[in-house]
Amino acid sequence: MKLTSLVAAAAALLLGLAGCSSSGEEGGGANTDGTPKELRIAYQLIPNGDLIVKNQKWLEEALPDTKITWSKFDSGGDVNTAIIAGSVDIGLAGSSPVTRGLTAPLNIPYQVPWIFDVIGENEALVAKGAATVAELKGKKIATPFSSTSHYSLLAALQDAGLKESDVTLIDLEPQDIQAAWTRGDIDAAYVWTPVLGELEKDGKVLISSKDLAAKGKVTADLAVVRTEFADKYPNALKTWLQQQDRAVKLVRSDHAAAAAAIGQELNLDPAEAGRQLDQLVLLDGAEQKGAEYLGTPDAPGKLADNLFSAAEFLKSQNQIDAVPELSVFQKGLATKALSDAFSG
Repeated sequence: MKLTSLVAAAAALLLGLAGCSSSGEEGGGANTDGTPKELRIAYQLIPNGDLIVKNQKWLEEALPDTKITWSKFDSGGDVNTAIIAGSVDIGLAGSSPVTRGLTAPLNIPYQVPWIFDVIGENEALVAKGAATVAELKGKKIATPFSSTSHYSLLAALQDAGLKESDVTLIDLEPQDIQAAWTRGDIDAAYVWTPVLGELEKDGKVLISSKDLAAKGKVTADLAVVRTEFADKYPNALKTWLQQQDRAVKLVRSDHAAAAAAIGQELNLDPAEAGRQLDQLVLLDGAEQKGAEYLGTPDAPGKLADNLFSAAEFLKSQNQIDAVPELSVFQKGLATKALSDAFSG
């Protein structure tokens, strides 16, 4: 989705929500103990700790007086639209959509408090009838626009010496990519699991996000929280962060239980869910406070530099109008919330 389309879609959604009794900005207000009456979460079907938290109902247990509303989204671009409209408090979006979100003209008032995962082999470019990326010249390639897969696809084409104009790019959500692949409407696709797993059955992986990360094009699935919500309900955000950390620790201490929980959410058997889980790099709270990742209030981590580099690349591909200052991305990291959650 182009930026102008995203802004227009967000405006339309906001108007549609204006008449709702429990809209947007506060999500129902606060309880007498200061916790929010409702916490609205945008999740995606990605095999990381977020699905464990959802499956095990840990937030519902930790915030018993708060209504936890989980809404499924298909891409980070859609999550950005919902955040703009004020219909979601916390959501999952890839590093490319977050880069766009923190950049004009969107300038979404949100911050990154958590890294769900560093993307590896769970996002890849799959093709039929091609052995290399260069052989895709003149072919139809589908990917969800404004996603991490879109960013990685552009990087893969550039690395292979192809321009965007050398191929036909088609904007499709993951489930639509699978349908188009089955019909034979597309020659290749850059997408993530679980759809990636279906395409791999009769397609060839040409390059993965793990391969691109080794070339300096790192992508990640990030949490975003509305700045207003984070400021008003810091304890709720702290609880949310601690449950995410708990999920990462479960993956490390009881991989089978973690895979079973994720499998239930993805409708996959535990073995396949475990395989897809292992394609990601998960970080606990202590690790995310390190210089390589989110960092601390005194020293924002290298994620800000990564987002800045992504913005430079997107500008070179005419995907955004201008590159913000590095400080924009540094301020976009909720390092204080992370430090408060894991200060022990």
